[in-house]
Amino acid sequence: MAALADISDLEARLGRPLTAAEAARAQALLDDASAEIRTFTGLSFARVDDDEVVLRAQLGEIRLPQRPVIGVKSVTAIGAGGAPDVAVVGWGWDGLDIIRVSSGIPSINLPEAWYEEDTAAYPGTYRVVYSYGDATPPAIIVTVACRMVLRTLTAPTMAGGVVGETIGPYTYRTDGSGVGTAVTMTEEDRKMLILGGYRQTVRTSIARYR
Repeated sequence: MAALADISDLEARLGRPLTAAEAARAQALLDDASAEIRTFTGLSFARVDDDEVVLRAQLGEIRLPQRPVIGVKSVTAIGAGGAPDVAVVGWGWDGLDIIRVSSGIPSINLPEAWYEEDTAAYPGTYRVVYSYGDATPPAIIVTVACRMVLRTLTAPTMAGGVVGETIGPYTYRTDGSGVGTAVTMTEEDRKMLILGGYRQTVRTSIARYR
């Protein structure tokens, strides 16, 4: 999956071109920062069409795990205990990230027995085909990725963030908490992602197919 920022984003924030040494490391660090952001948020920040996922409904609602949702193509109830799968009709998408398949909707075509939880054929899970994602990463995501990379690229040493400095007759060394060799996500970075609404706190996907 592509990095969430590129070399030009780093150079724009630095106000100068990357040096040869910085450029040699920049892409790998951008990839690492992107992976950390995706892991923390649970979001891909990439356009995906007709992705097929299996999700569990709760109280007649299915929450789609990726945002922004562009469209929902189909919803299929997965049978259990030898019952066949059933293509659901009449389901409703709220335009955001919830599909409603409540039995109270008259046009829902699922067997009545499936709504009785003590029935072996009760499915509980649905196969959903939907499209989601951004054509380009949101600005705040690019900002956080660049912050993470630039802290590493501009560290005065590559020795795990250890910084040495001399003042008069004294020399001391401090630990910069891992900057220098690997990207790190700070509490401020996390706060920016959470306040931006990019922290996925509800995960209902139990399987994923391509």
